[in-house]
Amino acid sequence: MSTHCVIYPGTFDPITNGHVDLTERAARLFGRVVVAIAHSEKKTPLFSLKERVSLCELSLAHLDNVEVVGFSNLLTDFAKSQNARCVLRGLRAVADFEYEFQLANMNRAIFPEFESVFLTPSEHFSYISSSLVREIASLDGDISPFVPEPVAIALKKRFAKT
Repeated sequence: MSTHCVIYPGTFDPITNGHVDLTERAARLFGRVVVAIAHSEKKTPLFSLKERVSLCELSLAHLDNVEVVGFSNLLTDFAKSQNARCVLRGLRAVADFEYEFQLANMNRAIFPEFESVFLTPSEHFSYISSSLVREIASLDGDISPFVPEPVAIALKKRFAKT
């Protein structure tokens, strides 16, 4: 295991079992993993930043070398503040690659020492996305196979019929 720190950024709205899988694998590769939760108001998240941080902390509590932090600045600036020179990005499908390739090159243009590491999710998580989970939950579908238990509970509460 490397002693280096990797940043795993995203909105995590909400964290899914696919995110947990990538975080667990990153925790085996890096000495420190910072799950960086973007404020991201332009995406109008379902959960507040505080709620997303809490759900991620609960879902990743079993990993000793992982910490969860909210951020609202430029990713490269956040990485520097964490003494990280590496970002982890997940690739679910070929369609993700073009955007991620562009993002990796832009980050490197801003911060030349910043490297991107890409991991693919385990096969049985490759189709899971936060937006699909939110949609299924909003229609009262069973999302328990796709998210950690605290997330399933939070989504059920959020979409409870009043």
